[in-house]
Amino acid sequence: MSDPEAGKSRPAASKDQDDLRITEHPILENLSEDRKTVTITIDGQKIQAYEGEPIAAALWATGIKELRQTPRFGENRGIYCGIGRCTDCMMTVDGVPNVRTCVTPVADGMVIETQNGLGRWS
Repeated sequence: MSDPEAGKSRPAASKDQDDLRITEHPILENLSEDRKTVTITIDGQKIQAYEGEPIAAALWATGIKELRQTPRFGENRGIYCGIGRCTDCMMTVDGVPNVRTCVTPVADGMVIETQNGLGRWS
């Protein structure tokens, strides 16, 4: 199954998108405004994120809302429950497939890939 979105560039973050960032989370500790900015890579594109914020929140804040495709029909999925239960936010992170990005904190240098289907170890 090929990804029709492969090779397309991701939208660049804007200052207005900081309004979309999560500052309080029911599972992760409260995320203060004075956080360290780090660089992560999503599908080959480097973006800025706040260290410790959920990966899915960092992607959402930069306009990336499609995180994986379903195995059978290739339908796009994104954040649904936001607490790690539904698995719609699974992506491949640092070569590890099926990482629940809504509850996994960002760390500097992370390499994140949109996951097609069930994911594969790299």
